Amino acid sequence: MKLICLWDADEEKAYALHQSFEEDENGFMNAAYGLTREEFVQYIEKKEKQVEGKDLPEGYVPSTEYILVNNEGEYVGIFNLRHYLNKKLAEGAGHIGYGIRRECRGKGYASIGLALTLQEAKKKGIDTAYLSVHKDNPASLAVQKKAGAYIDHEDDQEYYTRIVIA
Repeated sequence: MKLICLWDADEEKAYALHQSFEEDENGFMNAAYGLTREEFVQYIEKKEKQVEGKDLPEGYVPSTEYILVNNEGEYVGIFNLRHYLNKKLAEGAGHIGYGIRRECRGKGYASIGLALTLQEAKKKGIDTAYLSVHKDNPASLAVQKKAGAYIDHEDDQEYYTRIVIA
């Protein structure tokens, strides 16, 4: 299993992966939902610029979008890593957001992808990763807890977790 940056991915497979997710699936926000192929190419270019903090929309921070590739070469998930947090992210979505393709769920991919993303976070100097999870998504909460997460606080809809990166 490995993570690859979106712009290094096979465009056709990455497009199919992104189109397999709804716009908001259990709290995983898919900004590429419903894009045409041409628009998706522009989306990739935009995401690559965002790594360096270029052309960021207001309220955004530099981030990297990764594709999780299984050992058979299938694109099974998307992992977003925000390089640091602003106040809104620190009180909300946090450093990492992820989604696993529906037909690939329940196979341990989220746990592996999260562990790999935490390694990338450590390389960026993040020592405690902030995440959030919908309360009606116990599978994702279990993935985070398996990675060492604890619930820092909650509201009516979300648990806000923290993972100390060793």
